Amino acid sequence: MAVSVKELITPEINQPARYLGNELGAKHKPWESAAVRWSLTYPEIYEVGASNLGHIILYNIINAQPRQLCDRAYLPAADLITKLRETQTPLFAVESRRPLREFDILGFSLSYELGATNILEMLDLAQIPLTWKQRQNRDGQTPLGERPLIFAGGQTATSNPEPYADFFDFIALGDGEELLPEIGLVIEEGKATGLTREQLLLDLAQVPGVYVPQFYDMAGDGSIHPNHPEVPTRIIRRVATPMPAYSITMVPFVQTVHDRLALEVRRGCTRGCRFCQPGMLTRPARDVEPEAVVEAIAKGMKATGYNEFSLLSLSCSDYLSLPAVGMEIKNRLRDSNVSLSLPSQRVDRFDENIANIIGGTRSSGLTFAPEAGTQRMRDVINKGLTNEELLRGVKTAYDQGWDKIKLYFMIGLPGETDTDVLGIAETVRWLLRECREHRRRPLSINLTISNFTPKPHTPFQWHSVSTKEFQRKQQLLKAEFHRLKGVKANFTDVRISAMEDFIGRGDRRLGPVVQRAWELGAGMDAWWESLDRAFAAWTQAIEESGLGWKYRQVEAGEWNLMENAIAEDSQDHSHREQLLDQPLPWDHINTGIDKNWLKQDLQKAIEAATVPDCSFAACSHCGVCGPELGHNVVFTPPPIPEFAGHFVPPSQRVQRVRVWFGKLGDMALVGHLDLMKVFDRAVRRAELPISFTGGYHPGPRISPGNALPLGTTSTGEIADFDLAETMDIQTFQQQLSASLPDNLPIYRVAEVDVNSPAIAETIEHATYIIHLQATDETITPNHWAGWVQAVLNSSEILWEKTTKSGRIRIINLREQLLQLEAIVKETVKIPLWELDQPPQNATLLRYLGTCRNDGTQLRPEQVVYMLEQVSGQELQLISIHREHLALRAEVTGAADLGYNDLICTKPDSP
Repeated sequence: MAVSVKELITPEINQPARYLGNELGAKHKPWESAAVRWSLTYPEIYEVGASNLGHIILYNIINAQPRQLCDRAYLPAADLITKLRETQTPLFAVESRRPLREFDILGFSLSYELGATNILEMLDLAQIPLTWKQRQNRDGQTPLGERPLIFAGGQTATSNPEPYADFFDFIALGDGEELLPEIGLVIEEGKATGLTREQLLLDLAQVPGVYVPQFYDMAGDGSIHPNHPEVPTRIIRRVATPMPAYSITMVPFVQTVHDRLALEVRRGCTRGCRFCQPGMLTRPARDVEPEAVVEAIAKGMKATGYNEFSLLSLSCSDYLSLPAVGMEIKNRLRDSNVSLSLPSQRVDRFDENIANIIGGTRSSGLTFAPEAGTQRMRDVINKGLTNEELLRGVKTAYDQGWDKIKLYFMIGLPGETDTDVLGIAETVRWLLRECREHRRRPLSINLTISNFTPKPHTPFQWHSVSTKEFQRKQQLLKAEFHRLKGVKANFTDVRISAMEDFIGRGDRRLGPVVQRAWELGAGMDAWWESLDRAFAAWTQAIEESGLGWKYRQVEAGEWNLMENAIAEDSQDHSHREQLLDQPLPWDHINTGIDKNWLKQDLQKAIEAATVPDCSFAACSHCGVCGPELGHNVVFTPPPIPEFAGHFVPPSQRVQRVRVWFGKLGDMALVGHLDLMKVFDRAVRRAELPISFTGGYHPGPRISPGNALPLGTTSTGEIADFDLAETMDIQTFQQQLSASLPDNLPIYRVAEVDVNSPAIAETIEHATYIIHLQATDETITPNHWAGWVQAVLNSSEILWEKTTKSGRIRIINLREQLLQLEAIVKETVKIPLWELDQPPQNATLLRYLGTCRNDGTQLRPEQVVYMLEQVSGQELQLISIHREHLALRAEVTGAADLGYNDLICTKPDSP
């Protein structure tokens, strides 16, 4: 049964459009038609989850399967969490609005070590038991449909699922594009044959890439072994080829973290950076065919109306077709005012071709990751970057017009000395000195200095650094950066680094720690404003669990790789070999990489020996390539098209089209700025010849009338669209209407003088219908009629207004009220009343008031105030509807006109 969202998602909720599930491209499959019902449940707020490409791809893939339905859910913000708990309403999926506990299967993305507390928060809000044991009956015969199956996927879940094993029925290891449809088929068959929950999980355990923790036990040394004869000893992760067709995302109605179309061009990285877990867990590398990228971007930009797209990869510049593909897309979309952004890229591959691709209007920022400040340290970590390549890339960016770049460095790397740490500052100083030209703004650099955190399945998984050492090194750099102009440095909090280390390399003993930390208030731990609360909760949970000694080992640096290596050069290697051979909690996860190869690569790090990228050089024999996981796929890059030049947005204004439209239903909860983005994207999808403003960030010339308060519906909104080419206005209306949501209907359009005043300057009056209710249940319609007349008979009702400067102004609200009358529900064509028979202490009022651009506006809450002043009653404003905006031309000479004469020019209501 669906949750009554209207009572929960109200204008008082921050960004209420997060929870509506009405985005362009959202799938709304009939609930009863599905044999298996999924919810992909992202444990972050909507703005983060809706931007995650993997989340969108899997959502699209599951919904493409017959008899499978996939909905979505996100971690609510604090205000909705409070409301859910106060009303005892279970957390729901955004499209079907069904409680999560009614689904067959819930999938969580676990992408960083401390994210499990958010998952527990969501399970608790959904009123679902937290652990797999609590979700099963003691007799082992749990009916399949009694509670949903809970699983996790993502990088952290694949890397080391053991700290979280208590909470999940199974873990999906690796890529999910092929794995999740297989899981869906197993569940569909299990439901059809009446399997119990335990029987179904045993069937799922036979699927490659599915790890079911309850069929495995932990030994005293932390290692994991099967307790059932029918499950594999080691579980292999899944590998899939990227599928661009499923990347065309839904278009949210609110600003998201990555508010653009994103498409993966290369999955996997074989650079072999020794600290990098994603590079190890995504091998082999697989390119997307260049023409498929071009076609997907062209189709996606048309379908979504975005003005920006991003090409994604762990190492985007290692997609050798990037210059050709980017230039082809740039030329093809040249007249669309579209820009390209790239994630952190290889500075050694940055050249003029890539600069042309991402340059032009709205040039995106540039981010490079040298990681270390000296050549020796870059060799230790196998970065494969020389000082000359670093300077050439940064100098190219500066020469091509960028005067601000972002650089990522890391401290605490194995073998790092103070000279290497200070080398970061010296490298930055050198780049600033080299990138300086007469009569030009000097280069400025934003730095992010992160702390090395050892990750499972990497050569550096056996190394850690004390928090005191991190703090000392941070102080060294802060003293150096203080002397540099044009440098801004941000440092990662060492407390979070220690926690990530402790949890990320832990075993099953940490399950109670994770749960207790959540109970103590940990959550959103990667957000800086939550750090103090999260750190206190985690440390208390660790101490209560009796694992404080273990955490203090992490804080102190359990094992300094290089110090031990140097000490043993004069002795024997038995101690180091013993450390390397000890069982690890994640040894049962088969990533394809040979553990012996990790040991050998560790030895090469000690020797500062580099290993070439096996996608473009000889095989490094890591163990991944083979029949199970495949091989590297690298496409020969096509020729780079000739650069057609940067887009120059048309700024000429040859026609102005005035549009009268409505804002109904869920769209009332979309804010004004977000509404302007909806129109911007609709214009792009409709391919209308809109005119653009000038400046560094040209925008479409769309001029709204008067901003509508959040939560207010309307049938009387107005906006002007300036066009760079003339077109038939009826054709304009048809194309624009077809690209807008149903709840933004267009009533009529008209051509007006292109040089006429802005629409906002010509609005004089507004007509509203407001729904009011008195707290006193004895109030009757006669009371309302008397209060309305009392307001009309008043000559002065004063209101204190605070200006932007903080000054208090006294204004007479009565002067701004032109008409006020009670009306009956039957005369209104919009759904204002929730009840068929409204209570007698409620009423509908229509009023006409001033609405000028200078701030002289009679707002609905001020009308309520006036009624409260004459009635002495407390009144509640239930809903607001704006019926009409009257322009100056409509009211000129209207002093002798009555109320009905004034509003008769409004467009027809729907």
